[in-house]
Amino acid sequence: MNNKTSFAPLITKTDPSTQPYEMVRFNALKHGILSRYTVLSHESHADYESLVNSLMDEHLPAGATEQHLIEELASVIWRKRRVLQAEGATINKGLKESARSGKTVIPAAAPFEVWLSGEGTDIRNLMDLKPSDVAESQQSALQDIEATNKASAILRKGGDRAYEKALRALLPDTREWWQNHLDEEEYTADATGLAAFISEHVTPLVYQLEKEARHHDAIVNQTIGEGLQAFKLEKLFRYETHLDRKFERTLAMLIKLKDLRAGRVT
Repeated sequence: MNNKTSFAPLITKTDPSTQPYEMVRFNALKHGILSRYTVLSHESHADYESLVNSLMDEHLPAGATEQHLIEELASVIWRKRRVLQAEGATINKGLKESARSGKTVIPAAAPFEVWLSGEGTDIRNLMDLKPSDVAESQQSALQDIEATNKASAILRKGGDRAYEKALRALLPDTREWWQNHLDEEEYTADATGLAAFISEHVTPLVYQLEKEARHHDAIVNQTIGEGLQAFKLEKLFRYETHLDRKFERTLAMLIKLKDLRAGRVT
């Protein structure tokens, strides 16, 4: 008779709370339920995994429940990231709309100024100016004003060769502009034509440029203020508040659970 020894398969059950931390950390990425739905197809799974790992390293979960709560925290942070992206996109869209309406934004920035119509001005150019550029623009505009006023005074005084003298008083860019109008036969090449050109085109423009430079900061602030369109951000703000509260509750639950495990709560 042969003695045979039967060996039943050894089955062991592992308590998640006794698993090594590195194993729990790995399981969070491999088996986490929330991560499958939190990260959208166009978003970076690597960035999300990095966020989860950072939270795991900070809180050192000791079981499936704590691991789940940490995933909840990561999910909230990830969605808050989307809220900030949505907020930026909404503001940029509003700024783009404001930039198209220079005729209304610029006069509103300095409502009691004349010669500040915003006509023909691209606000995007003003928004991009550095302080040194603004100072240079204002100085250039003041030179234009001085030259234009000098030419106008010569024409008003009249006398021999008033047309030629007034033309020489203008800056080169203005003379070139005048020549373009002559080529189009919009004015006559005499004192009367030049006086009309200065009155109708040059004077309004040079004063507008000077005032746009002088009120640059106000125009930028007006553009940003109108572009914010706070009413369009209200829903985002409410959703962000909801996420903040969810984060606070989840973190409180995690801390309480860890205290219970450590015997610090009776």
